[in-house]
Amino acid sequence: MTMSETKTSRPAKKPITAVRREQNRREFLRTAALSAGVVTVSLLGLIPVVRGAVARQRPPGAIKHLLDEQKFLASCIKCGQCVQVCPVEAIKLTDLIDGVGVGTPHIEARRQACDFSCDGLQCVLACPTGALTHEINYPAQGRMGFARLARPEACLAMQNKGFKGQARGAAFTGKLRYSEIDRWNPIPVAEHPYDLELCDLCVRQCPIEIRIGQCAAGQPPSGDPHQCPPRHAIALEPREDGPGMRPVVKDGCVGCGVCEMICPVEPTAIQIDIDRVTDLPA
Repeated sequence: MTMSETKTSRPAKKPITAVRREQNRREFLRTAALSAGVVTVSLLGLIPVVRGAVARQRPPGAIKHLLDEQKFLASCIKCGQCVQVCPVEAIKLTDLIDGVGVGTPHIEARRQACDFSCDGLQCVLACPTGALTHEINYPAQGRMGFARLARPEACLAMQNKGFKGQARGAAFTGKLRYSEIDRWNPIPVAEHPYDLELCDLCVRQCPIEIRIGQCAAGQPPSGDPHQCPPRHAIALEPREDGPGMRPVVKDGCVGCGVCEMICPVEPTAIQIDIDRVTDLPA
């Protein structure tokens, strides 16, 4: 069979119908839209970095400003070692919605704050790259954010009210270390009910204030005086406009988020601003 005979023996291509042409057009537009959507979602993760804001509350030792956050994203290898060693399981890894930050560690303080159960900052020690800088050794040197009384009208102390019961209800799974119960092992907050004449949970459970109290009693954590914070983080001060007390955040606040987590009102009266830190050196 000659080449010319082979060519003539092939069946002729069928013309594309108008219906098929419309289907092809729709498939193309659908694919293009899907691709654009994926790219857009990925780029959303870059927006906080470009704007200079920190998209997530990072673990102790992570830096806080624009160039620092870029360095953090560049140096974090998403190994998850910090997640593995956290005593209260406060550190989680970000998901796909975070775009460029996917797989990096973060903390959602309202669900589970960093309560510094580890005297030696185990997450910092576990980080193999320095994304959680090894230049800090103690909790008071951390800079995770800065607390703010976001809803003073909802604060029980501002209303001169006490609190009795489980701080976040029976279903809350968050944990804290209660040194009077167990020095090393955090327990569920739901298993530690309170009976307070005046609600002071944000001060009472602040890890920095707890350490200051231990040091004042001559019992620094692990017997190490370097564990003693140099400045207070939060205090209740009398209101000038009526009865009750106002939580006042001090420059020793490191943004651990325990005050946000333990606040019994919903939504929380106090929260962590993750784009703010004290300007004073640790």
